[in-house]
Amino acid sequence: MRKLMILGAGISQLPLIQTAKQMGLNVVVVSRQGSYPGFALADKIYYEDTTHADKIVEIARLEGINGICTTGTDVAVKAIGKVADALGVSGVSYEAAKLSSNKWEMKQAFLEYGVRTAKFVKVTSKEEAYHAFDALSPPLVFKAVDSGASKGIVKVSETGQVDYAFEEVMKVTKLDFFVIEEFVEGIEFGAQAFVYNNSIQFVMPHGDLMFYGDTGVPIGHYVPYELPDMVEEDIRYQLEQSIRALRLNNCAINADFILKDNKVYVLEIGGRAGATCLPELVSTFYGFDYYEQMVRAALHMSPDFQIHSSQPCACELLITDTDGEITELEDGNERHADIIQVTFDYKVGDKVRKFRVGTDRVGQIIVKGNDLEEALKRLEEVKGKIKIASM
Repeated sequence: MRKLMILGAGISQLPLIQTAKQMGLNVVVVSRQGSYPGFALADKIYYEDTTHADKIVEIARLEGINGICTTGTDVAVKAIGKVADALGVSGVSYEAAKLSSNKWEMKQAFLEYGVRTAKFVKVTSKEEAYHAFDALSPPLVFKAVDSGASKGIVKVSETGQVDYAFEEVMKVTKLDFFVIEEFVEGIEFGAQAFVYNNSIQFVMPHGDLMFYGDTGVPIGHYVPYELPDMVEEDIRYQLEQSIRALRLNNCAINADFILKDNKVYVLEIGGRAGATCLPELVSTFYGFDYYEQMVRAALHMSPDFQIHSSQPCACELLITDTDGEITELEDGNERHADIIQVTFDYKVGDKVRKFRVGTDRVGQIIVKGNDLEEALKRLEEVKGKIKIASM
């Protein structure tokens, strides 16, 4: 029986674990301890921080795995790279993982390969942060280079916000520096893609539904995302150059873009599939099981990315605006063919956090429609029949 190691046991990795089990694989799950739902499905569990790459390599050798993968998280990508290099299994290389997991190294690689991206500077102190206002054009974005899920990112419009932004970013980063970049005023959107055997298998641009706190955080997505032909060509070019710059191969791609004056600016590229229901949107839109293809690629089992459809669909996270304990959780929707999924991550009595970043989610909705307008309308209807209360 083939053995697959999956890094992470959280709600984002749960469907990947479920799919691997349905494929008849022996699944080894590695994650730090916690009440994560993926543990219940694993054939074997190792309680280990997925950022401890050398330890993950030791476990992979001990288990004699045939492949390794993750989804929805940046922090595990470097461990996948180390395992792929050490054991010769399919996956992103360690060099590529480092480039795509550190926003400072990523931005420098982008410059080398002519990728269009916002101007930026490296910052190690408050004094340098204040100097950034002279070197760059506000508003600016203070950004931890080693975090994910929109953590450690603060938009700053005036110098009076610098102290707060500096302290917030330094709380998150494990490093002694971060980057400050110009905020590109435009339309934020993203794309999912997969590169296998150095060939891009598909590129799926998607619209983003945003929540705005310290910065914009995606809480939903939709496809198709219609754009002029010249913009779609630019997306493809910027993505191809980004993949070359970061040496990405044999991995999913999660891309964040800004569109300004019909030009695509690359914010970040990750060597893994996106969170916030994005693998489900890929599966629904294209008509193939994206989680299955991720698993097949990790095991060199001839993944099939043949596109069978272009089904309009949309998704959104369920969130709460208060910290506290859930007092009410109700889905008042009747079963309908267009409602693909309504799930809750918690139950009444569980503690939840006010939404700030993607991991503060309470659940998710995924719907489809005959066209995008109908899918988005269905999304609003479903949301309207869901009750979440906490105190």
